[in-house]
Amino acid sequence: MSDLLLTGLTVLIAEDDPLIAMELEDLLTDYGATCLAPVGSISSALTLIAASRFDVALLDVNLRGERIDPVADCLATVGTPFLFTTGYGEDGLPSAHRHRPVIAKPFSASAIVSALARHRPS
Repeated sequence: MSDLLLTGLTVLIAEDDPLIAMELEDLLTDYGATCLAPVGSISSALTLIAASRFDVALLDVNLRGERIDPVADCLATVGTPFLFTTGYGEDGLPSAHRHRPVIAKPFSASAIVSALARHRPS
């Protein structure tokens, strides 16, 4: 199905919509990535960041009514790259992280895969 563009990449998915989270996980594994169990809350994301190793994160900007800012700040502090997934546009992004890559919702499979392939750590 794919040429496994994401082989060797471990991804954290922070998404509170279970269907979107499952679709992302399926898509990424189809392209060779390993996904940590998707998280749907800020506290779960912060716990997973502290306890796990991964290469990159996909962050919805709003998890159950809470802004993703603490998660983005934590990832920036530890030097882990991340991309935002959002339907809110640039104004919905944490102001300190507006320079980060954004994948607009609704997104296509090719948009997700190509963005991760472009922004994967070396």
